[in-house]
Amino acid sequence: MSAPARTADPVVTRPTAGRTALVLAAAAVVAVGLNALVATIAVRAGAEPFPPLTLPVYGSFTVLGLLAGWAGWRLVQRRSSRPAAVLRVLVPAVVVASFVPDVALLTQRFIPGTTTAGVVALMTMHLVVAVVGVTAYAVASRPS
Repeated sequence: MSAPARTADPVVTRPTAGRTALVLAAAAVVAVGLNALVATIAVRAGAEPFPPLTLPVYGSFTVLGLLAGWAGWRLVQRRSSRPAAVLRVLVPAVVVASFVPDVALLTQRFIPGTTTAGVVALMTMHLVVAVVGVTAYAVASRPS
C-alpha cells in the first residue's frame, strides 16, 4: 500500500512594496478627505478658518502622520515578540499624546484665530488619522 500523497505547506508571502504603497496612498486619500469634512463642519459650526484648518496644513500633517504611524507599526511588528499586545497599548497612548499640542494651543492660543471649536476639530482629525491608519496598516501588513 502506498503512503498518501503529502500536500505542500501553503506558502506565506510578505506584502509587496507596491501593494503597501497602494494601501497607504488610499489611506492618505481617505484620511485627507475625512479631515476636509471635519474642517468644513468645524468652520460652519463657528471655528475660525485659522491655518491648521486649511488643506495645505492638515493635508500634509495627515500624510506625515500616516507615514510615521506606518513606520512605528512596522517597527513594533519586527521587534516585538507580541506585536498585537504592544500595539493595543501603544496606539491609544500615541493618540492621547498627539492631543498635547492641541491642548497647549487651546490654553495658550499661540496661533491667531484659535477657537475651542477649531482645536476640537484638530483633535478629531487626530482620531481620523489613527482609525484610518490602523485599518490601513492591518490591511497592508497581511500576507499577499
